Amino acid sequence: MNKTISLACGNGGEENNELISKVFYKAFKNDILEKSEDAAIIHGGELAFSTDSFTVSPLFFAGADIGKLAICGTCNDLAMMGAKPKYLTCSVIIEEGFETSELERIVASMKSELEKNGAIVVSGDTKVVPRGSVDKIFINTTGIGEVQKKGISSNNITTEDLILVNRDIGCHGATIFAAREGIEMSSNLQSDCESLYPQVKALLDAGINITALRDATRGGVSAVLNEWAKQSNICIEVEEEKIPVSDEVAGICEMLGFEATALANEGTFVLAIKKEDAPKACEILKTFKNCSQATVIAKVTQKHLKKVILNSSWGTSRFLETPNGELLPRIC
Repeated sequence: MNKTISLACGNGGEENNELISKVFYKAFKNDILEKSEDAAIIHGGELAFSTDSFTVSPLFFAGADIGKLAICGTCNDLAMMGAKPKYLTCSVIIEEGFETSELERIVASMKSELEKNGAIVVSGDTKVVPRGSVDKIFINTTGIGEVQKKGISSNNITTEDLILVNRDIGCHGATIFAAREGIEMSSNLQSDCESLYPQVKALLDAGINITALRDATRGGVSAVLNEWAKQSNICIEVEEEKIPVSDEVAGICEMLGFEATALANEGTFVLAIKKEDAPKACEILKTFKNCSQATVIAKVTQKHLKKVILNSSWGTSRFLETPNGELLPRIC
């Protein structure tokens, strides 16, 4: 570990993983935490429990704002464990001088997204700090969800599974970067920020045999696949041409040297589904708005354990590594 914390320590990649494992996991070590899931499964497997903090800049961007993001972020973490979001807390740190009208707009977004999840805020805290002590507003949400299907875990993926995504990737990261840098695009590019429980519920209601789910936030799809490969001691072989990427996201990646698989998402999730159920899962996901490109992108093998391999359409292969460095700080 470095002697000081860098922005890269919050990017969801290698530096972030090192910080968590060598500082927080070391201090708080316990069986639940070490499972490294999107949410902790507690109370005999009946409840899911998760927390998240949001510092995104800018606060308002195409497709969402920090309020919608704060509810989606925590509710989606619960949904990824097969849980229905039920109760949330909301803690807010506000900079002196922040516009009340903007705060009301943010809270209205939170209220709207809570309704989509069928969840309510039951407790909270508000702090106001002197001007310059925080950048406008930071929000923390903690949530409890009722587990609808037990056993979903990123530690249980096997060669009997296929890896899917529910939609095209990288929209949130590309949108935030464009907004932050003042890049004007004549396109419909916007954040994919969305509550995912309705999609998860549809899969569960259809009896789809789900092994694992993970929303591809900081670090993107690359981070998720590498975490899964390590947690389940498997190799994941990705077909590059199968990964859905919009023209707008591809353009930003080409212009700035990014990889779409490393860009953050807020409404895109990765699924490990039993092979026989994968086609039906794709059909169900495609009934949702923005999910017309739901598809299988990878298979699970024993080729190189704990590694992710990216196979190109040219017949070449390379390791798809966990992102590192300062890609886009304050992305969520």
